[in-house]
Amino acid sequence: YAASEPAIPGISSDVLADAIRTRGQRVELVPNLLHLSGYVRAAMQPGDLVLFLGAGDITQVAHALAAQLREEAPGRNAEIFRQLRALLSPDSMLQADAPLAKRTTMRVGGAADLFVEPASEADLAAVLKFCNSHQIPFVLLGRGSNLLIRDGGIRGCVISLANPSFSQMRFEGDRIHCGAGVRLKSIAVEARKQGLTGLEFVEGIPGSLGGSMRMNAGAMGSWLFDAIETIRFMDFHGNICERAASEVHVEYRGCPLFRNHIALGAVLRGTAASGEAVRERMDAYSRKRWESQPRQPSAGCIFKNPKTIGAGRLIDELGLKGTRVGGASVSDVHGNFIVNDGTATARDVLTLIELIRERVRATRGIELETEVEILGEG
Repeated sequence: YAASEPAIPGISSDVLADAIRTRGQRVELVPNLLHLSGYVRAAMQPGDLVLFLGAGDITQVAHALAAQLREEAPGRNAEIFRQLRALLSPDSMLQADAPLAKRTTMRVGGAADLFVEPASEADLAAVLKFCNSHQIPFVLLGRGSNLLIRDGGIRGCVISLANPSFSQMRFEGDRIHCGAGVRLKSIAVEARKQGLTGLEFVEGIPGSLGGSMRMNAGAMGSWLFDAIETIRFMDFHGNICERAASEVHVEYRGCPLFRNHIALGAVLRGTAASGEAVRERMDAYSRKRWESQPRQPSAGCIFKNPKTIGAGRLIDELGLKGTRVGGASVSDVHGNFIVNDGTATARDVLTLIELIRERVRATRGIELETEVEILGEG
């Protein structure tokens, strides 16, 4: 017994944790003291203050965590930062220990060792070559939708094409030349102003063109690649290529090409139409979206739809709407959305995802596959 006292019959850590939860407080129970240090480290974010309160051997965990933090090679990270900064133009942004939660629509997740916004394609190529030569893992981050970053953050380098140089858009007749950083909503709005139809459906997709191309985003029965003529992309060695969209294999919620290439932009094509007719269609889509999707922070649809039934309907039929883990809950509006009440952690969301998958597996024999991309540690 932790305090060297006789155990009280019927009282355990689980009972105590449940009692605290019933008072409206958040509590996490780690059943094994040996795992506590790692659990706390995974939950830590830059700027956090960790307090250990208790009797007995809790101080050993505090000392173990402090030792771990001292050993995490700050010197090497600082040197990597200095070298990469020297390669980039002044307009490129580079940040160490960059919090990522605010860069995702779910508003959860830890920090990135390095976060870079290249100012040009040349700077992007320089980042890729540097990461390759130094064996630094890297990932691409769009507008942060359809993404869940774990609480331990992302080791290595996170690359974002948020610089204005990647967000250019110009029209040539019924063709729209767009950079990968352009917001889909902007494409829909500008196409409407130009009297072009066929792109209204992207108005409600909360992402950039590049990220949406990676997952072949869709809405209202249409798919992004249906509107794309050509794409520009860079391989992981910095070489730029261009290809007709018809030559690119796409699938439900995915484009395999972008597993090892980075989208730089695309040419989309619309059809001439009355601007007022386009506006009416966009307004109808917007109303439908607001009526059927939650307004709280979320990552979008969590699961891919099984072949036999929509994931949202399946979750609704099982009575899982409103199910909560910590600050994360299944939306009362749409069963395939998990929303953040402002206090959720990635661990809350992941635990809820597994709870849903297990219930669906046990009752319907269906294996739900996540649609959101899950990155990071912890």
